[in-house]
Amino acid sequence: MSRPLVAVTATTEIIRDLLRARLNAAYIGALEGAGLIPLASPPLADPAAAHALLERVDGLVLTGGEDVDPRHYGAAAHSATGNPHSARDTWELALIEAARDRRLPVLAICRGMQLLNVALGGTLIQDIPAQRPSDIEHADSAARRRRVHPILCEPGTRLEAALGAASLSVNSSHHQAIDRMAPALRVSARAPDGIVEGVETRDQDWWVVGAQWHPEELVATPEPWDRALFSAFTAEVRRHAAAPDQPAVTVPAATR
Repeated sequence: MSRPLVAVTATTEIIRDLLRARLNAAYIGALEGAGLIPLASPPLADPAAAHALLERVDGLVLTGGEDVDPRHYGAAAHSATGNPHSARDTWELALIEAARDRRLPVLAICRGMQLLNVALGGTLIQDIPAQRPSDIEHADSAARRRRVHPILCEPGTRLEAALGAASLSVNSSHHQAIDRMAPALRVSARAPDGIVEGVETRDQDWWVVGAQWHPEELVATPEPWDRALFSAFTAEVRRHAAAPDQPAVTVPAATR
């Protein structure tokens, strides 16, 4: 069976005095291990190219990275909010719109889940320690390959089915989180302090799952949960690839 191609968002940054595209290799390994071929997609200058790109792939992965510019959800920047990557925000918002029009399977990770919520009309907590103080250390970036706190999935959700578990422990590398949920999304998992750890679309015809943690960093652990998540994404990507071509569905702006 041929391996489907999926677009994977990447950032750009100055490395050794040159502007370079960058994507953590853990994403590549996790997707390849799940039977997919990842295609890195750094920001392009023309957002209209998002539709052309997604015509050529069968899935989209929205990866982690910089804080989302608060202007996209009508807020002023908190003092703890990091510098946004404007070109990346613009490109990935266009990718989400194109994926929704095409009903393309989407796996959204960390920043990717937050941007998905913003794209569909939600807002973000800009700094958990300042705005939602908690005993849980959510920004534990030094422990990306360790499970540091539990999460609980909502019963009957796509996320619970994909993980094969109602509760699990995850890594945690974020200081921002979802605040107001976009109308098109629903919560599928939370941490014990109430922070949203998983989302998914209400639309049963559009498979989208978001994970606030970094499952790509945990696929080599003994627990099967994160490998199962990537396998579930692969199954949906294959289903999309095998389906007859369908015309894009244009969603009115008021419902995005």
